[in-house]
Amino acid sequence: MEMPKPSEEDKERFRQAVPERPDVVVKPMFGNLGAFVNGNMFAGLFGPVIGIKLADDDRALLDSSERTVPFGPVERPMAGYVGLPEVWNEEGDGDEARARAWVTKAYEYVSTLPPKEPKAKAPKAKK
Repeated sequence: MEMPKPSEEDKERFRQAVPERPDVVVKPMFGNLGAFVNGNMFAGLFGPVIGIKLADDDRALLDSSERTVPFGPVERPMAGYVGLPEVWNEEGDGDEARARAWVTKAYEYVSTLPPKEPKAKAPKAKK
């Protein structure tokens, strides 16, 4: 499975799309980036593609009105996430605002989900 690396421009575009809220955490994931609220990822960057997690109705609306793409590895796209149209990666036509609006909608949806419990640390092996 190949893991595409985002460019610095891709990372900056992602950071600009993520809402600036005190409960949002952006952190690296496998050479890419993820944006989290309450421990749940609402947006991710996989190479140049921004993927978002939406309520079913919103995902259906976005899929039916735009040329969305699968999010994640081709062999195994992430269930529940949709990739924003790749043409939005190009500057102009207000696409940055459209991406920001959809990422914010993903934040609003995921912030209503139960907080993700941290995984218990495995006990240290005895020597």
